[in-house]
Amino acid sequence: MPHPATNLPDLPRHVVDQMVGMALAEDLGLVGDLTSQATLPAEAVAECVIIAREPGCIAGLPLAEAAFRLVGPGVRFEAALADGSSFAPGDRIATIAGPARLVLSAERVALNFLTHLSGIATLTRRFVEAVDGTGARICDTRKTLPGLRAIQKYAVRCGGGSNHRYGLSDAVLIKDNHIAVAGGVTAALDAARANLGHLVAVEIEVDTLAQLEEALAAGARIVLLDNMDNDTLRRAVALNAGRAVLEASGRVRLERVRSIAETGVDFISTSQITAAAPPIDLGLDIDIRT
Repeated sequence: MPHPATNLPDLPRHVVDQMVGMALAEDLGLVGDLTSQATLPAEAVAECVIIAREPGCIAGLPLAEAAFRLVGPGVRFEAALADGSSFAPGDRIATIAGPARLVLSAERVALNFLTHLSGIATLTRRFVEAVDGTGARICDTRKTLPGLRAIQKYAVRCGGGSNHRYGLSDAVLIKDNHIAVAGGVTAALDAARANLGHLVAVEIEVDTLAQLEEALAAGARIVLLDNMDNDTLRRAVALNAGRAVLEASGRVRLERVRSIAETGVDFISTSQITAAAPPIDLGLDIDIRT
C-alpha cells in the first residue's frame, strides 16, 4: 500500500463539524430519518464497513468520522487508512458500529463527502503522476463549489497537489481585466506594490511574450502564462531565464499536462481537479443485529 500524502494540513475540527452539521441538518430535517425510525427497532445495532469498489486515493475521512459522531451518541468509527492513501477494489476504508438508526441516518452524508473528496484526490494524483520527474507542480484554482473550498483544496493536497490561493483575500493575482483597467502591465504591478504589505504575494497574468517581457522588466516575481501553446511556453521559459516563478494555466487536460510540464514551467494550475473530478465508488456494507 503506498504511503499517504505527507504534510497534509489539519482540517480544523470546528470547520469540519460545521460543514457536516449543515449536511446532516439538510438530510434529517426537523423529524429525522423517517425510514429508519419506521423500520428498525430502537435497540438494533449495526456493524458495517466502507468498501472501495474501484481504485483511488482516499480523502475526507475526518468528515465521514464527524457524520457518525454528530448524528448521535454511541456510534464508533475507525478508519482503516489515512487520508492520502491509495486503495484497490475491495479494500476496507473504515468500520462503523453502533445504533442502527443512527448509522443509517449518517451513511449518505458520510459517503457523499468521501466519494466526492476521494474523486478529487484521485484525479489530482493522476495529474501529479503524469508530470513526475519534470519538476513541475500541479496546483488547483478558485473554481470550487461554494462553501466547500477548504475541503476540496484539502483533497487536492491528499492527492499530492499544491494549493493556489484560497481566495481573493490571501494573495494578489492581477488578471487581464485588472491590467486593462489599470492601464497596462507595468501600471498594474506598480499600483499593487504601492498599496500592499510586503508579505502579500503578487502574481500577474500575461497572454503574450511581449507582456511577459514587460512584466519581467517591471520586476514581476510570479507570472501566470495564460492559454499559451507549448511552443510559446518554451519560449517564455527561455525568455524568463529563471528570473520569475512561472505558472502555466488554461486548457490543461490530463492528456496534455506532461507536455506542458516538459516546457520547464514551475507550476501548472488546473480547475479540472476540483471542478471535473468524478466521484469514487465507495459502498457501505451493513449487518444489522437485534
